[in-house]
Amino acid sequence: MLVPVALAIIMFGLGVTLTPSDFARALRRPGLLIVALACQLVVLPAFCFGLVAALQLPPLFAVGLVILAASPGGATANLFSHLFGGEVAVNISLTAINSVISLLTIPVLVHLATSLYLPNGEGVGLQPGKVVEMAATVLLPVALGMLLRHLRPATAARAERPVRIASMVVLALLVITAVVPAWPTVVANLGGLVAAAALLGAGSFTVGYLAPRLADIDVRRAITAAFEIGIHNAGVAIFVATSALGLPEAAVPAAVYVLVMNVLALAFGFGVARPALARARTPNDR
Repeated sequence: MLVPVALAIIMFGLGVTLTPSDFARALRRPGLLIVALACQLVVLPAFCFGLVAALQLPPLFAVGLVILAASPGGATANLFSHLFGGEVAVNISLTAINSVISLLTIPVLVHLATSLYLPNGEGVGLQPGKVVEMAATVLLPVALGMLLRHLRPATAARAERPVRIASMVVLALLVITAVVPAWPTVVANLGGLVAAAALLGAGSFTVGYLAPRLADIDVRRAITAAFEIGIHNAGVAIFVATSALGLPEAAVPAAVYVLVMNVLALAFGFGVARPALARARTPNDR
């Protein structure tokens, strides 16, 4: 019961920051949206399957890493984007749109991963009822948050900070509930798990920044995309692994990723984002 409630709190926190104009904003300038979605939905899953093959992860951890790669951007992407010069409103728009689209792509990738990595894995994929449950757990809290913002904007504004803190607390609880029951297996595979989480995160930030720059998108919006693509929604990944699939060990990569994620985000922010913005402010920058 904890996992669906925790995910609902996280998604409600996203909802109170959203307005319909956020979706319109993303659609009015679709270049970044198209590039970001292509990275999130195509490039990252392909990279993740290659990573699993290279690291020879145990089957359940392999499935969990694919689920994590398929998950949409996390709420803390907005915070890091704000700290390091991204466009927070665009982050929010991308997160919302990606969260909706991932409801279609996650079942496909889960089916592929379980078929590849688990014996008789074809029967383990997300069943239609579980997909509906996932959609309700993700979309309904977002809709309620948006409704609160529309009807009571002052209340929604006051709720943003407490809900953000609550989201961080429940995410920490999700990490604990994922790691503790599988602790012996985690310890036995700790090096591979940390390497997988770090490489997936580093690859996500790299792709998220370079792809927009190669598409001639400006530095600030490329930084925005990097945080959106680099910071995955571990809550969604843990929900899919535990509640939807009934495979608790498959939640471990997402839990380990939460512990690695902030370090990677800070490294990207100080090592790439701030220097790139400083160069962009010089007269010679195109």
